[in-house]
Order: sequence, then C-alpha cells, then structure tokens
Amino acid sequence: MWREHKHVFSISNVFKLKESKRAVNSIRSLVEEEDEEDDVEKVSWSGEPVGSISWSVKETESSIRSTGEVRDQSFPKIHTVYSLEKFRSLQDKLLLLDEAVNAHDGNVITAVLIYLKKSLSKEILFRELITREIALRHYIHYLKEIGEQKLLLMQYRDHLNVRDENKKRDFLKNCLSFPFSPDDATHVQDHYTLLERQIIIEANDKQVESSGQADIFKKYPRKASILNMPIITTLYYSCFYHYGESDGTFSSPANIRKTFRISDKQFLLTCLGARAKLKAWFDVDALFTTKNWLGYTKKRSPIGFHRIVDILQKNNAPVQVLQDYVNLVEDVEQKISLAQKYKCHDVIINTYRDLKDRQQLIVYRGKVERGSSEYRKIEEILSNSVRLWGEVSPRLPLLQS
Repeated sequence: MWREHKHVFSISNVFKLKESKRAVNSIRSLVEEEDEEDDVEKVSWSGEPVGSISWSVKETESSIRSTGEVRDQSFPKIHTVYSLEKFRSLQDKLLLLDEAVNAHDGNVITAVLIYLKKSLSKEILFRELITREIALRHYIHYLKEIGEQKLLLMQYRDHLNVRDENKKRDFLKNCLSFPFSPDDATHVQDHYTLLERQIIIEANDKQVESSGQADIFKKYPRKASILNMPIITTLYYSCFYHYGESDGTFSSPANIRKTFRISDKQFLLTCLGARAKLKAWFDVDALFTTKNWLGYTKKRSPIGFHRIVDILQKNNAPVQVLQDYVNLVEDVEQKISLAQKYKCHDVIINTYRDLKDRQQLIVYRGKVERGSSEYRKIEEILSNSVRLWGEVSPRLPLLQS
C-alpha cells in the first residue's frame, strides 16, 4: 500500500514539474514575442535593472488606468494568453518559481514573482524568498520599480523574529542590497555585522567555557547566549569576558566600540558597569586616568562623577574607592550630600576643613563615634584651626569637647 502511495506521489510530482516547465516555456516564448515587437531588452540573469521591467510596469499602470482592473504587473498579455492560476498550492507555486530561476531568464522570473505576490501573503512570500537569493534579488528590484520600497522595510522588521541565527544572518545579508534610505541602510548593515560577529564570539566562548581553559568562565559562568542581543549588551559582555584583548579581535571592547561607532559616554558607562561588577577597581581607575605631556596624571570623565559614584555604590565598591570619586565631584553641596549618603567621612571632614567651616566640623563631630579615627581627625583640625586658618572668628568660637 505504501509503495503504491509513494508511486502515485512520485507521478504527481513529475506531472507538476512538467507543468511548471511548460508554464515557464510558455511565458518565455510570449516574452520573446513581446521583445521582438517592442525591441525591449530582457532583464539580465544577474537581476540588474534593465529596460523590460520598467516597460512592463509602465504598461501595467497604463492598463490599470484605462480598464480599472489590476492585471499581472509584468507582461500585460500573459494574463490573457497563459494563466498561472492552475498553480494553487504553495508547493506548486514554489516549484514554478524554481523552474523560472533555472530558466535563467529575468523576465520569466519577474512574471512568476508578480503572480506569487498577488496570490501569497507577503509573510509567506518573503519567508520563501530568503533561501532563493536570485529570486529575491529580482523581487527587490521589482518592488523598487513600482515604488513599494516600504514593503522591504516592513519585511525586514518582520524577520527580526526569526529564531535561527544563521537564517537571520543570511536574510540580513540579502537585505544589504535593499534600496533603503541611507539611515536605514546603515542600521541594516550594523545589524548584519553585529549578528555575524555574535555568531563567531558565541561559538568560540562556548568552546572555551566547556573546555575549562579560562578562569573568567569558571568564576562567572555565562547565564545566556550572546546571540541576538543588542549592541550595548554585546559591549557589556565583551567588557566582562574579553577586557584587555587586542583591538584586532572581534570580541575586544575597543574593536566593538570602533566598528559600531559607540560614543565615549556610552562606552564608559557600559565598561564601568562591567568592570565594577567584577570588582576590578584598577580597571575602573584606568578608565578615567589621563596623562599629560609632562607625565602628570589626572582623572577625567565625559559624564559627571556623581553618576560614577552611584554606579560604583550599586556594585558595592569599598568606601575608599567611593571616596576617591566623591572627591572629584565639583559641586560642593552635591559632594557633601553624596559623602553623607555613602558615609564617606573623610570627604566631609576635608571639605569642611578646606571651606574653613568650623561650625560644620563641630556639628559633624557630634555625628561620628566618639574616639573614632574620624572624631580624632576633627579634633585635630579644630585644635589647629588658628595655625591652619589664622585668626579664629569670634562668631565661631572653638568649643572644647
């Protein structure tokens, strides 16, 4: 019984294949007749734009205006001479398309694509065209000719949900030839480059992690794949697992920063978050340290140091590290507020000392533990206030503890 069924199925396929070839040959002969009459050049096999597609589109627009009917938008006479309506199932339509591609005739390919565009949903059509690069190239040019470029962007967005990363990468590669606006084209290029790079990094890191060769993966096992993650998440991952790699490697933070034109602020914030998470305080310090031509070092940041302090505190930075960055906050009130919030006593004491504010020192002395190092430091400053600041203001008398 199975053999009979298989035999019938095979005969059916052969019949469909013959029908597809017959249809393709009929379309080709009609196109050749049209070309002889109108002296219109064929679409090249490469899918590059040449006359006949433009001609067919104009002819179709003319027929729509005159009759009010929408006919096959390629070769006006094909619809009345040879109908493709007999190809109803998806399998039959795709077989027809594959035969058209095998015929190496751009006009035939376009004619079949126009029928598929009319008879299939755009989602199904694009899904099938992803794996048919030649047909997809012809379809892209056809949409450009009839002014439906927006459909390409819609399909690009729809296919962002494709789960198989290799299929998505191949689709994005094809999208590079879409006639997008300059901004959209740059976005698509970045998306393709990012996914291609993620695939390489993921394969390498997965192998290294499973082999137990790198301590970073032992101490901090990966919680998720890097595939299909946004660029900033990818940068964070790179700063976490691949910090210090040479600029020439795909996974290095510097390479990712340069390739995707990441701003100084965004790079610093992302890198800071990753290194602080690892308690790599030396790396954190190096992010902000610059050296002038005389060899002197200074800390600089494209963002306010108050934000740096908040990030460090969220990552449980020790008080000494916090104090270093609270001290770099320029606004005095903000500096004191942060120092009080995070119990950076030395910053508060030193700030009041520099402001020569004995009264605030006396008030703050009452907030720290009696006998502590902070208490003794305030006592010493108050005791030496005359030597440090000159005459003591009568408005702020020195109080004995």
